[in-house]
Amino acid sequence: MSYHEAPAIAAADAPRLEQDDRPTLRFVTCGSVDDGKSTLVGRLLYDSKTLLDDQLDALASESKTAGTTGGDLDFALLVDGLQAEREQGITIDVAYRFFATKLRRFIVADTPGHAQYTRNMATGASNADLAVVLVDARKGVITQTRRHSHILSLLGIRHVVLAVNKMDLIGFDGDRFASITAEYLTLAGQLGISQVQCIPVVAPDGDNIVAASTRMPWYEGPTVTAYLESVDVAGDASQQPFRLPVQWVSRPHADFRGFCGRITSGTIAVGDAVRAQPSGHHTRIARILTPAGERNHARSGESITLTLADEIDVSRGDVLTAGSAAPVSDQLAAHLVWFDGEAMVAGRRYLLRCGTASTGAVITELKHRIAIDTMARESAATLDVNEIGYVHLDLDRPLVFEAYRDNREMGSFILIDPISHRTAAAGMIDMSLRRATNVHWQRLAVDKSVRARLKQQRPCVLWFTGLSGAGKSTIANLVDSRLAELGRHAALLDGDNLRHGINRDLGFSNAERTENVRRVAEIAGLFVEAGLIALVALISPFRSERELARQRLEAGEFIEVHVATPLAECERRDPKGLYRKARSGQLPAFTGIDAPYEAPLAPDITIDTSELSSEAACERIIRYLRAHNYL
Repeated sequence: MSYHEAPAIAAADAPRLEQDDRPTLRFVTCGSVDDGKSTLVGRLLYDSKTLLDDQLDALASESKTAGTTGGDLDFALLVDGLQAEREQGITIDVAYRFFATKLRRFIVADTPGHAQYTRNMATGASNADLAVVLVDARKGVITQTRRHSHILSLLGIRHVVLAVNKMDLIGFDGDRFASITAEYLTLAGQLGISQVQCIPVVAPDGDNIVAASTRMPWYEGPTVTAYLESVDVAGDASQQPFRLPVQWVSRPHADFRGFCGRITSGTIAVGDAVRAQPSGHHTRIARILTPAGERNHARSGESITLTLADEIDVSRGDVLTAGSAAPVSDQLAAHLVWFDGEAMVAGRRYLLRCGTASTGAVITELKHRIAIDTMARESAATLDVNEIGYVHLDLDRPLVFEAYRDNREMGSFILIDPISHRTAAAGMIDMSLRRATNVHWQRLAVDKSVRARLKQQRPCVLWFTGLSGAGKSTIANLVDSRLAELGRHAALLDGDNLRHGINRDLGFSNAERTENVRRVAEIAGLFVEAGLIALVALISPFRSERELARQRLEAGEFIEVHVATPLAECERRDPKGLYRKARSGQLPAFTGIDAPYEAPLAPDITIDTSELSSEAACERIIRYLRAHNYL
């Protein structure tokens, strides 16, 4: 049901709710394993008097049977809900909890400390205004402290409480506390975290959590609760230009078209001029509809439906803007936090989701990787799980965005592996690349349709993929000869031959294999522009790289030929002796032996040369080309 159709609730039937004007603070707790994050959150819940009697009874009971405090109240049990967490005494998932004091309401995300759960920590921090970073007083600032703090910085969090926990285990040593805080303040300065409040605490006992500790009289600052109640983290998003990413186009009937979404910044009023981006079409606001009824104004943070004065084309993923236009680009520079267990490979294709928009994306270059311990920028070819880097991205279509520092919702994105569907990385947009606006396509007078007509053929790429020794090059050679006999114009790109020339600088790592395929796909695409039939004989082991080659072309121009000869037959043939070397350990990372080959899921043509001769395979391909009007 659309907002404009929702029935009004009679005043007599409306529930009577007590208005709560207390502001809400979202914060995240982070730190290394067993630094006391869950205990601190549990203590805040306990001391805020928001727990019910049955929760207190359950806490007392479970502390005796499942706790790690020798029978005393184990406050971490109030947060660690998963069975595995309780058994190990650690946090795995992100736990969200609500509590309130007289001055403020709080939503806290308690995040895991293990390095392998860094993605969970980034998720919990993505919507936070402030972070409580816990440090074990015995260990001080460690690698995980630095990693989490760097992620906080990338996520735009500028307010941090450094809670130096377990002060009782170092005898409440004020000098040790001062040393830890000095080291962290230096780190925070490097990361651009401008507001840091350092507080010594003993989370299980409540020292400096709600009440000031009598065991640390040398500390004269606020308690954790007092600071959280008073800190000002407000950034007035309503003063920024209006931005509404369109989440849904509402068409309940032919007389209504509404554009639904959540305002990420700015304000809007009926009659205001707006533009739809990326199209750039201009119009005005006709109506503003909310769950509570029709209004004349709306501001950032509100979910609304807008109707427009003119019929313009607006779809999910577009952005309605007012004031200064939002940047639009298909080439971006961004920070990445890598989540996937499979390393990042430049040139590999991913799905990018930014707000309500989705598009294909390729990481064209890793500019540098961050050395977490030293914060230095390192030269690197790839990112492994939990590593942070700075990359350039090439998108399939222009994206409407903001720099993350200006608008967290329109400046953040995730990368999804199109094969496994895993979230590969979280990203924060820094800027558009200059070449995205300064380098333009040159329109040519003679295009591929003219060249194809002159050659009396339909240009395409025949992409032969399969294991080494499957027969790709042999069949491609025969097809090339057969096309020449028929008076057709073709060109053969053989993987081995190309490695003697344009790809001679490439090895056989995943990253170099990806670059190998990218270059060949670009050359094949140029041949298609010239009106040719391009034959590519390349192992090309990864589906995502073959999909990248397909995306380079128009629909119907990419024909995937899977030469599906079984591994045993390929190894029996072994025409180049490569399998023998791989089995003896002389040729590591050889496809089919100790490196994967991802067979096509739905190839256009499948050929098994253990059952079909190369000549017969050639004729099958020629018949396919004729049947589909390529010849």
